[in-house]
Amino acid sequence: MPRIVREADIRWEGNLARGTGAIGAATSGAFDALPFSLPSRIGAVEGKTSPEELLAAAHGGCFAMSLASELTSAETPPGMLTVRCTVTMDEVEGKGHQIVRSALAVRAKVPGVDTAALEAAAHAADASCPFSALLRNAGVEVELTTTHVEGGD
Repeated sequence: MPRIVREADIRWEGNLARGTGAIGAATSGAFDALPFSLPSRIGAVEGKTSPEELLAAAHGGCFAMSLASELTSAETPPGMLTVRCTVTMDEVEGKGHQIVRSALAVRAKVPGVDTAALEAAAHAADASCPFSALLRNAGVEVELTTTHVEGGD
């Protein structure tokens, strides 16, 4: 795989408590001016995103591609994969607020694959997912659960 470099542009205006920011995808242009703020980060989202939500999207997306690759390599490509990634930030004594957990909940419909084979593929995908590795190397707990959806065998 070639070296991959992507960028995002972030703009912040004002102090932390009342300021607001916007995140844009400079490389792809796929999104522009996603709003974020401290109140939407720690309270009601009010249609705004947060760094933690973007991390969850990145980790979940990376893992989904990794699992699709594992299943395809085994000649059992997925019919459908859904991944919900939940990132948790919490107060860590002596360290302030830290990302402490990223939980991947996978639902998969994969014809010809039983539950045990799906779980094995999911664990292999987690081991090869760059975002899972990044988080684990930073001391973050990465949790993985799989659900085999009816019709997947």
